[in-house]
Amino acid sequence: MATNNQGEFHRAGRIEVVCGSMFSGKTEELIRRMKRAKFAKQKVEIFKPAIDVRYSEEDVVSHDQNHIPSTPVDSSASILLLSSDIDVVGIDEAQFLDEGLVDVCNELANRGVRVIVAGLDMDFKGVPFGPIPALCAIADDVTKAHAICVKCGSLAYLSHRLIKSDKRVVLGEKDEYEPLCRECYNKAIAEEQQTAND
Repeated sequence: MATNNQGEFHRAGRIEVVCGSMFSGKTEELIRRMKRAKFAKQKVEIFKPAIDVRYSEEDVVSHDQNHIPSTPVDSSASILLLSSDIDVVGIDEAQFLDEGLVDVCNELANRGVRVIVAGLDMDFKGVPFGPIPALCAIADDVTKAHAICVKCGSLAYLSHRLIKSDKRVVLGEKDEYEPLCRECYNKAIAEEQQTAND
């Protein structure tokens, strides 16, 4: 925050995106940034899609079980309505929200709000996921987080689905997904196709 010549504080709005595969620490990083803002006595509010009830209906919870209270929302428009008089807005699992999230984040940042968004940038097929790619394009700062490939130890490229389902959204954990590098992912897909053809 900078002080103008009237001695009032001017908030500089910005959009920060933390994206990557599952198990890469996106939510962990979001929680860390939000807790630092709270420690700095800033007014913070964190949102998550109402459909994400894996660990908690209310809290945002990382795979390492760190958590922070949140407000579940059904649409990005709700975030705008619930963010008045807030310094920092956090949004977890943003890939599950609608495309209107891009405009919502832009409007908040233009109002002087720091917006921190975490989410998957690609789905289990390697296709750009939800509003995350567009948010990366307009963000002031993008952090690409990486998990470690469970097959070879390289940096993971995406989340490989271990269960049979063509549905794009399947909420899951370690039993349903594994992080794989590009090479191991392509091998896994080739093996699955071979098995299906046999």
